[in-house]
Amino acid sequence: MNRELLLEIGVEEIPSAYMPGILEDVKNLSMRKLGDARLQYDSLQTFGTPRRIVLHVKGLQEQQEDALIENRGPKKAIAFDDNGAPTKPCLGFARSQGVDPKDLEIRTVGDIEYIFAVKKQVGVSTMELLPEVLTALITALGFPKSMRWGYHTTRFARPIRWLLALYGKDKIDISIENVKSDNRTYGHRFLTGEPLKVKTIPEYFKLLKKNYVILDQDERRRMIRQQVADVAAGMGGVPVDSEKLLEENNYLVEYPTAFYGRFSPSYLQVPPEVLTTSMITNQRYFPVFDAEGKLLPGFIGVRNGTGHRLDLVTAGNERVLKARLEDALFFWNEDTKKPLAEFVPGLEKVMFHERLGSVMDRVKRLQKLAVFIGQKTGLSTASDLERAAYLCKADLISSMVYEFTELQGVMGRYYARKSGENNEVCEAIFEHYLPRFAGDVLPATQTGIALSLAEKMDNLTGCFAINIKPTGSQDPYALRRQALGVVNIILENGLDLELQDIIKQSYQAFLTIKPDNNEENTINEVCDFLKQRLRGIMLEKGITYDVIDAVFALPGCNFKEIVMRARALQEFKKSARWDDLMTVFNRSHNLSKKWESDQVATKVLEDASEKALYQDFRTTQSQVQAALAKHDYERAFMGLADLRPAIDKFFEAVMVMVEDEKLRAARLGLLKSIAIMCHSVADFSNVIL
Repeated sequence: MNRELLLEIGVEEIPSAYMPGILEDVKNLSMRKLGDARLQYDSLQTFGTPRRIVLHVKGLQEQQEDALIENRGPKKAIAFDDNGAPTKPCLGFARSQGVDPKDLEIRTVGDIEYIFAVKKQVGVSTMELLPEVLTALITALGFPKSMRWGYHTTRFARPIRWLLALYGKDKIDISIENVKSDNRTYGHRFLTGEPLKVKTIPEYFKLLKKNYVILDQDERRRMIRQQVADVAAGMGGVPVDSEKLLEENNYLVEYPTAFYGRFSPSYLQVPPEVLTTSMITNQRYFPVFDAEGKLLPGFIGVRNGTGHRLDLVTAGNERVLKARLEDALFFWNEDTKKPLAEFVPGLEKVMFHERLGSVMDRVKRLQKLAVFIGQKTGLSTASDLERAAYLCKADLISSMVYEFTELQGVMGRYYARKSGENNEVCEAIFEHYLPRFAGDVLPATQTGIALSLAEKMDNLTGCFAINIKPTGSQDPYALRRQALGVVNIILENGLDLELQDIIKQSYQAFLTIKPDNNEENTINEVCDFLKQRLRGIMLEKGITYDVIDAVFALPGCNFKEIVMRARALQEFKKSARWDDLMTVFNRSHNLSKKWESDQVATKVLEDASEKALYQDFRTTQSQVQAALAKHDYERAFMGLADLRPAIDKFFEAVMVMVEDEKLRAARLGLLKSIAIMCHSVADFSNVIL
């Protein structure tokens, strides 16, 4: 007969950010521990609140499965002597396995015979195994940060206060340091008093709900979502849509009750991003907006408890938020007393990196690089780019950004507007940080696009120049994210930009610090790093890896051109002319790949077929070069394919590897020239036929 298993770990309040990971770990560890113990079950669930971690297993069998254990010993040739008698290694192995030597079996593994000890292990009762299994589960849990309590050595996210472990109606005896399991649990910390005695597992769930604990995190999440939406609707608004904020509130409470608080409309003169950041980051409140998306002078909080004396709770939260909004209003008023440009000189005192200089040094580099990118792409004007780059880091030393670092760029845009800067410059100050995370928006203005590329390329080039590179999971300067941002910005805007030129220009600004990496290595490494990000995006878009390899093999780092070429190649692979193109490439490449020179002594050529092939090659070469210049890759592929008849006639009429050295050299040079022309379009040796 199968029974239910319940384990509750009662703790001090665990940080909300830990809980999703903890519940996933409990689930995975439980499945592994029960599997290792050969205990079968029907289903397994984990639940969690700030004060408890719960494992619930249904249909757990009462008896461990029997096991047939097979252990391999030494080779047969070692285990038995010439007379077939067991040797010392054989006897020692049998003794270690607890079997009689005559019961050992001989089996072939590969081509070698070994001795095996085969024994049946009868399963024991589940009740006998569970104390060890559950103790191992609890002690194996890991956390972002853990702690010890009292004089004990066990580490856990927060001190363990009680343990409840039941198998059906039977209590499981386990202990973690000074805490021993009992058939008792606790309800809501403030709404219930005495411990709750649990007789059965179904009763456990009823007791918790009766004592103001919504154990199921999914149910709790639905309650919070609905309550917040209802409260907001009652005030004529809509709450902020944030799954992260919802999840955080979910693991802060055991019994949620949403309430609406107000603040003075006078604080709305402060930018809404400041108010919402203060509400969300510091207080975990839900900001409320009207139908037009404007912030209302109110917020929604979630109380850990019932609606009893909710007015007092609301008033207390309003007082707390008022203090924070007063600070925000003060910072806003102080920062706007002077133009944004007056903050810039202070950047000299802010260190960006000990080797890459101050933030002001970086601003000067960005001014030059942004203008250079603007000239290469035709984006914006030199004056707007210089001005935006000069101001883009100024808000870092403002009072507001010092308090709310996540508002860098956001506040710079507001302060620039207050200072009378034009809209293009204001938007670029914010946009040069974009994208800030996966899925974030990309810069939209011309100045913002150029400045964002400059900011990221300066960081990438500077870090690679002094050998700061991501390794494995370590990327402290977020270079992967910035590289991905560069790729997405270029592709989204279809920028015809050779990044090698940008890296070279950027590198020049670091010569005074005597970089560890020379210019050529830095250019190659940064290009390869960026191409790895591009590779991932191209694969996501359905471009096959062989086509990507074929176009990546060409020199250069123009992503627009690379993607266009790859798409054209992938499409051309489907055409009827693909076989012609690959025949031209393979017949020319295979024979000439070890030949160094592409020189063709035309006077040496004898046969009409080779003279015709040479003339067709020269014509095709001009056509291919013209097609590539216009990014007409299909025309380039067609030009190569059109050589098929001439190259077939050539191989039918002549033998390349003749004894005459000059004639052989001329023919190999002709084939080498054709192969090089093919390689100027793509490295077809990487393409899967």
